[in-house]
Amino acid sequence: MAACCRTAALLLQRTKTSPCALIAARTYSSGGQYQHIIVDRKGEKQNVGFIQLNRPKALNALCDGLMTEMGQALDAFEEDKQIGAIVITGSEKAFAAGADIKEMQNRNFQECYAGNFLAHWNKVSLVRKPVIAAVNGFALGGGCELAMMCDIIYAGEKAQFAQPEILLGTIPGAGGTQRLTRAVGKSLAMELVLTGDRISAQEAKLAGLVSKVYPADQVVQEAIKCGEKIAGNSKLVCIMAKEAVNAAFELTLAEGNRMEKRLFHATFATDDRKEGMTAFVEKRKAAFTDK
Repeated sequence: MAACCRTAALLLQRTKTSPCALIAARTYSSGGQYQHIIVDRKGEKQNVGFIQLNRPKALNALCDGLMTEMGQALDAFEEDKQIGAIVITGSEKAFAAGADIKEMQNRNFQECYAGNFLAHWNKVSLVRKPVIAAVNGFALGGGCELAMMCDIIYAGEKAQFAQPEILLGTIPGAGGTQRLTRAVGKSLAMELVLTGDRISAQEAKLAGLVSKVYPADQVVQEAIKCGEKIAGNSKLVCIMAKEAVNAAFELTLAEGNRMEKRLFHATFATDDRKEGMTAFVEKRKAAFTDK
């Protein structure tokens, strides 16, 4: 045992790699500890966290195990100071075709209510770092809800969005009725929730659900590029900016403006605000330190 410890210590000394970095390297390996997702780093500076849903036979249906693993991966990226943004994607055929119906088919009210069923799915919306959904193929039911939990949605040209729970005798249970209405307005949200109809990527963009549409083979790379651009800014101030924008969905205009002003003032306590403005005046690129 002592020999093993000495060997590990020598390895760390020679490579000048911290134990945390070694743990992160294992965590982000494509195999690693995950069964239902692939986790990696992307970008030239390896500063974009990457999560790919990996249940191809089930069209990336969202089972409890997958969502638990996603929560673990998101926690790891939150703690990693190098990561400035996170991309979540699926396959070209399906981002996520919905919740795993076989898993919930025989549940009853008592266990759903007592166990607060699907509560942990909300983890994505609680992440403080910016999260980008790169959607190809089907984003149906829980898949659409997962995309809407993200801060930005990029879609492939053949992506389809829907909340078809009504066709199964139930309603959305992971934010579909709430986030969809806020994104596209009452009329379209009501139509989609009550009919189960699908809309295309182009229709989703026109409705305000999606920010950009790309060819299917480019959408993931474009999402990573967006993540790199975000990660190149002050990570601390990006968290503040995200908090301010999200407050618009919860507060009145007056309350939201007051919160924005407080966060704006708070940036003046950071080194990055000083560096950003100084760099602008000196006509050079800012070198943010996330402090």
